[in-house]
Amino acid sequence: MKKERLDVLLVNKGLAESREKAKRTIMAGIVYVNGEKEDKAGTTFDPEVSIEVRGNVLPYVSRGGLKLEKAIREFGVSCEGKVCIDIGASTGGFTDCMLQNGAVKVFAIDVGHGQLDWKLRNDERVVCMEKTNIRYVKPEDLGEKARLVSIDVSFISLQLVLPVVKTLIEEDCQVVCLIKPQFEAGRDQVGKKGVVRDKKVHVEVIEKTLAFAYSIGFELKGLTFSPIKGPEGNIEYLCELMLGGDDNADNEENLMWIHETAVKTVDASHDMLDIK
Repeated sequence: MKKERLDVLLVNKGLAESREKAKRTIMAGIVYVNGEKEDKAGTTFDPEVSIEVRGNVLPYVSRGGLKLEKAIREFGVSCEGKVCIDIGASTGGFTDCMLQNGAVKVFAIDVGHGQLDWKLRNDERVVCMEKTNIRYVKPEDLGEKARLVSIDVSFISLQLVLPVVKTLIEEDCQVVCLIKPQFEAGRDQVGKKGVVRDKKVHVEVIEKTLAFAYSIGFELKGLTFSPIKGPEGNIEYLCELMLGGDDNADNEENLMWIHETAVKTVDASHDMLDIK
């Protein structure tokens, strides 16, 4: 008997209404085949295989939405009535979360192409800017300034992204960034398969990133860890930035607060996510 893709099997067995919803369910990590978790929609199986869905279906088009959801919950980030920018949009998890929480427009920017979910491509509130490197985006490319920005990028440092973001936002804009140690640490600090395990390196990366943010006029409003790990199991960190950091950039008391906050957050992340 011919094997079928896992997403197709979910639809055929009545476990998902469409292949798109099947993919989201699989990405949520709640699909089990013969008792083993499977997270790739394209893996093929015999049609008679045993498939179970354990738990709730992912509420967004990708797991990325869960990251912004945590920022909304912990930082008090608001999407309601705002023009937003999703940098590193990919499938559109952040974009989807923004829209579900009241955003009126989202500029979904990504250097890749063909990744943004079909539902979002066809949403009149979404401006799909694929094949677009954020480093070269100018205010006139958007035509209006944003009041909420999310940054979830790979293979590039936030130090190359934040200066551009500063030119694209209103004074009261909330900027939610993913700080990724694997892309911010030195090469000698990154282990096998691109994983950074050392707590000290995590703290160092957070401090370095925030010091840069302050130096160009941002200030830290909140810091926590991402609820889900990055590729290969990397722990990543969520921070909320707003304009207004110039006066505190080299303030000793402020630097101590950032250090203590970073240490506390890193300790909590390792305890909760149990990095191995």
